[in-house]
Amino acid sequence: MGKFKKIETSIDDVYIIEPTVFGDNRGYFMETYSKNDFEEIGLNYNFVQDNQSKSKKGVLRGLHFQKENTQAKLVRCIKGSVFDVAVDLRPGSLTYGKWEGVILTEDNKKMFMIPKGFAHGFLVLSDEAEFAYKCDDIYNHEAEGGLQWNDPDVNIEWPMGDLKQEDLLTSEKDSKWPTLKELKESDLFKNL
Repeated sequence: MGKFKKIETSIDDVYIIEPTVFGDNRGYFMETYSKNDFEEIGLNYNFVQDNQSKSKKGVLRGLHFQKENTQAKLVRCIKGSVFDVAVDLRPGSLTYGKWEGVILTEDNKKMFMIPKGFAHGFLVLSDEAEFAYKCDDIYNHEAEGGLQWNDPDVNIEWPMGDLKQEDLLTSEKDSKWPTLKELKESDLFKNL
């Protein structure tokens, strides 16, 4: 049996990854990435950058993408819990504009594999969360783009729990991204 289980989602090339966890009375051990084992399950990525963030409950980061230096991402929550989302922006895709989401927690240890051509974001569900991810290209500030997190045409079902929309914490930049319709009509879309 391989060290990683690849679970298909409703969108082609977007996967939930379950690692094999070895636990005993001392705690646990798991591999979070192995190039050979990922290739064995059909995921051929060359990750070049690791990122980590810490956020408090109600923080919503995203939805982000890059117009150049587009990035595939392998994401996971190492403390707390988040609802992680990928929105398909691949021109010509049968699932263009559709989203897939998964709850990632320090306990379930699941990971989310998001290929190039997607907007990505997450909502922190726990009091605090630490989020880590690998990217297969470098971050390019000049190529940054985004999609409105609450676009009614995309209609992401964020699990708000006891949070109200006015309680959400977004960056100023994230509160001003265009809708999917505006994005498609702009020059930005031509570069995705």
